Amino acid sequence: MANLADEIERWILKKFSGSHGDMVILRRNELADELECAPSQISYVLSTRFSLSRGFHVESRRGLGGFIRIARIPAEQFIFTDVASRIDETTTFEELEMIIAHIADHGLLTEREGGLVTEACDLFFRYLDPQERVGAIQQLLIKIGTI
Repeated sequence: MANLADEIERWILKKFSGSHGDMVILRRNELADELECAPSQISYVLSTRFSLSRGFHVESRRGLGGFIRIARIPAEQFIFTDVASRIDETTTFEELEMIIAHIADHGLLTEREGGLVTEACDLFFRYLDPQERVGAIQQLLIKIGTI
């Protein structure tokens, strides 16, 4: 049996397949009622499974008339310099792997190039202090984007 987070993710992704375009607008409480879960569980899935590193932008408004707008970020807009600007000292290697995989999934890197970038980043995480690492990763991504 799949866990609740998986079910919520699948339900939201199913909404994408039925929508026109790459945006879905949901109501957190209605979704929680339909899936028989707490609204906080919806929030958890949105923050972990629909993050920028996975190619999504989530906008949420609470209160009466509140909504959740989830948009897929088209590969054309997923620019390397934009990605690089979002890398900071709190970015984990796992998040970076997801970012690189997302870029490769959209054809902006070959599988081989994605592997090489991932290996380079792994070396940065092993041998550079956090400030140096961030600068090196940002420069690498920007350079790749200009090639």
